[in-house]
Amino acid sequence: MIAKLTNCPGTLSPGFGTYSRTSLKRVFDGRKVSHILPYEAPNSNAPTDKLFEENQKRISISGVQEKFSVLLEKNKLRLIKKGERGTYILKPIPNSGKKRDQMPANEHLTMQIARQVYGIETAENALIFFKNGAPAYITKRFDVQSDGSKKAKEDFASLAGKTPQTHGEHYKYEGNYLKLFELMKKYLPAYRVETPKLFKLLLFNYLFSNGDAHLKNFAILETPMGDHRLSPAYDLLNTRIHIEDSDFALDGGLLPAHLAQTDVAGQFKVLAEQVGLSSKQFNTTMASILNGSEQVDTLTKASFLDEKTKRNYLQAYQTRLKKLNKE
Repeated sequence: MIAKLTNCPGTLSPGFGTYSRTSLKRVFDGRKVSHILPYEAPNSNAPTDKLFEENQKRISISGVQEKFSVLLEKNKLRLIKKGERGTYILKPIPNSGKKRDQMPANEHLTMQIARQVYGIETAENALIFFKNGAPAYITKRFDVQSDGSKKAKEDFASLAGKTPQTHGEHYKYEGNYLKLFELMKKYLPAYRVETPKLFKLLLFNYLFSNGDAHLKNFAILETPMGDHRLSPAYDLLNTRIHIEDSDFALDGGLLPAHLAQTDVAGQFKVLAEQVGLSSKQFNTTMASILNGSEQVDTLTKASFLDEKTKRNYLQAYQTRLKKLNKE
């Protein structure tokens, strides 16, 4: 049974029993889409499960979490059929991890904080609910245009030439984050414009305990001009709530070992110097990341996490904030 909503399941704005106009515009091209899907949740009954099984064969996006491909037809969302390309990715509650029923709300909240508090460009997203009330995270694909054609997108694992065949199954966790900037310098003419954006995203990932920011979770995207830029951010969530992981997803950490001889706040300063950020750019970015506690608090309390997970989420944020805020 779906509980009565009091906040928009897109923007988390108070006073909405469904998607706000802002949310409908951003996520669903202004169409009046219901926050309830016309399906039961996966693993709930045989006919529905068959639909989801078929759909999963057609999705090419890798990752541990179950993902389904969806498109918007008139004002209704539905699973794609053979030969169709979805314009949305649907992520229901996964099958493993602690507090897995909180994962859709966690990802939704983290993505909304990135955009609303820190001005980070993100994939458009919302929470949506199956008929039985189970939540799912839905995100609009930024690599598919409204006519169904695909924009060229390369993640950083493929830019680095790393595949399971060449580097083993742990391939996307190899290396350090300085390497991402080196790859960007090699492939992006607008490297200087994109560098502060990537730097801010790494700070955000640390601050919000996203310990799964591996090479496949960063990408470059073709622009209408035919060159490339950093893609909108995606797959942002506080992974600490669900698994015991390290501060950084990449096994080499933020920096090569010889440069990482300081605390985490110091390492970000070294990283900024290494990638060519001016001290003004560094100070501005740090100030924007260290501010915003009030908004983070408001959005977290407005989120669809349960009360205990809201407290855990804010505690994790405050702990990391103190570590970054060392003067």
